[in-house]
Amino acid sequence: MGTRAWVCDRSAPALYPSSTLPTPEPFSGAVAEARPSRHECQKPGMLERYGDAVVNARTYQVASCLGALCVANGFRPFERRGGIASAAAFGAGWITTETPLVGLGAHIGLGAVAARRGLLRSGPGRAGALLGAASVVGLAGLYHQSRGAAAVLEQALVDGLGAGYRSRMVAPPSARAFSSAPSRGASTGSAAPSRLLALRRHYTATADRQLSYGTDGPKNVLDVWRRPDLPGDGSAPVLIQLHGGAWTTGDNQTQALPLLARLAERGWVCVVPRYRLSPKAVWPAQIVDVMAVIAWTKANIVRWGGDPGFVALTGGSAGAHLSALAALASDAVEFKPGIEDADTAVQAVVAMYGAYDWTDRDATANPYTQKFVLEKVIQQPLGDAGAALDRGSPRSWVGPQAPPFFVAHGVNDAMLPVEQARSFVAALRAVSNAPVVSVELPFAQHAFDMVRSPRTRATVEAIERFLEVTYGEHLGGSPQPRDPVFEP
Repeated sequence: MGTRAWVCDRSAPALYPSSTLPTPEPFSGAVAEARPSRHECQKPGMLERYGDAVVNARTYQVASCLGALCVANGFRPFERRGGIASAAAFGAGWITTETPLVGLGAHIGLGAVAARRGLLRSGPGRAGALLGAASVVGLAGLYHQSRGAAAVLEQALVDGLGAGYRSRMVAPPSARAFSSAPSRGASTGSAAPSRLLALRRHYTATADRQLSYGTDGPKNVLDVWRRPDLPGDGSAPVLIQLHGGAWTTGDNQTQALPLLARLAERGWVCVVPRYRLSPKAVWPAQIVDVMAVIAWTKANIVRWGGDPGFVALTGGSAGAHLSALAALASDAVEFKPGIEDADTAVQAVVAMYGAYDWTDRDATANPYTQKFVLEKVIQQPLGDAGAALDRGSPRSWVGPQAPPFFVAHGVNDAMLPVEQARSFVAALRAVSNAPVVSVELPFAQHAFDMVRSPRTRATVEAIERFLEVTYGEHLGGSPQPRDPVFEP
């Protein structure tokens, strides 16, 4: 009977019998060639696989290092002085500070895969694991900080409105008629982007979208958000939300969705416009459109159940700039061509991570902001744009007539530094007869409210309380019991 021959395959992980070699002739009294040891056959393959492991371990190390840098940038942005570096610091910081659990899960998952593949046996793999562990600890800390935003916001409300401010809160009249259950078809509270975008479909009927308020076609349209069952008695307070986007981009369908849904569910009517954008449109086209939106709202919102006597403005970034400017310069005829006599006064402003001084009189702005505004928005050289910069700055219009302000800004904002918001608040408080609430949110980045995070939830709830206080004072202060609120 023939013996079996064995082949050592240098590229295979194990030995296997050859099916192609001829069977040796049997012989008597001789011993067949001994089977090679597994160690002898696998030694070269092991070296090759170790080399692959080192390469993969170095890739893991690099990925972990990049993740750790993003986490470190989340705690303290590497750059806040403008340009590409600030944009990179913003992008990396936003991901880690506003969605820390996503990053935490990614690091844990990557570490588990590395361990399963044996990458931790090499030096680069162990270094990657240490960096990953440090990132996990840092991300957990950032998440804990975001959960602490509620206390920071509450203290800001107490400081700005007084310790007993809750007793002055007045919910919309229609809120008493709504139960704690959501309106039919409302979101279940998921933070998924698809769920957030679905909120617009729920709170805006087809006939209430893309309504024209001006003469510039698709750039002068707006949506009206409200509960499907909102009474049409014209008693609901109104909020106008102005999108951000550096005065050059953005739309009215993707920003401030958690806030809009929360207030619409509670009985507010929300108006969400588009406006002309640079560089195609030259300043002051943006603020002219905002004034037209306010005038349109006051003339028409009663048809959707809104009260034209109480209109508040809100916006983020460029939207905060436009909100503050429209509120403070409501009588400026230069911003109201054709509607000079229209009532464009508003009763409250919620400004989120905005730009408030194009002139940068206190040297608190991102140096790139003024350059960008000159080139893309005003489209004039600095020597000719002095008046436009000054007249376009909310800081220039601060006075005792200012309505109540709620100013929120992230301490880690890499696009529009918090120092300018701080300076704007100080100027307001020095002369305004109305309350000014200011909150600086630790570790928060620019546009932090784009996702429904713990920080965003707490901010939305604080904004609602601020608006209900200002609404109550507008009505003369007749607090109404507040039912439990379904959070859409």
